[in-house]
Amino acid sequence: MINERLNRREDEVMNAVFTLSGGKERFLVSPYELSAVLPARGHFDEIALEKTLNSLALDGYFDFVETDRKGEKTYVVHMREAGMSYRRRDHQLKRGLVFRIFFAAFGAVITFLVGLLLKAIFH
Repeated sequence: MINERLNRREDEVMNAVFTLSGGKERFLVSPYELSAVLPARGHFDEIALEKTLNSLALDGYFDFVETDRKGEKTYVVHMREAGMSYRRRDHQLKRGLVFRIFFAAFGAVITFLVGLLLKAIFH
C-alpha cells in the first residue's frame, strides 16, 4: 500500500532519489551522492539513510539492491510506478490542499455575509 503522505525524512529522501533518477527507471547511486542532494539540516548518516530507503522500498516507491562499484558502496535503484509518479502525486496533494483552504475561506465569507443580511432583516 502506498502512503499518501510521507514523513519529512521520507519525503526528502524520495525527492533526492527522484531527482537523481533523471527520469530513468533504473540507475546507480552512491550514499554519498544521495547525501549531497539531501538538505544539510536533515543530518542523514548512512544508517538513517538506509533505514529510510528500506521504508520507501516497502511502501512500493522503488526497489534497491546494495552493491559494490570499484570499492564504493552503491545502490542499484529500480523505480516503481509510485516512484515514477512521485512528483505528480505530490503536486496533486498540494493543489487539493490549496483548494480546500480556498473553499473554507469562501464559505466563511458567505456565512459572514448571510449573517449580516439576516441581522439587517430581523433588527
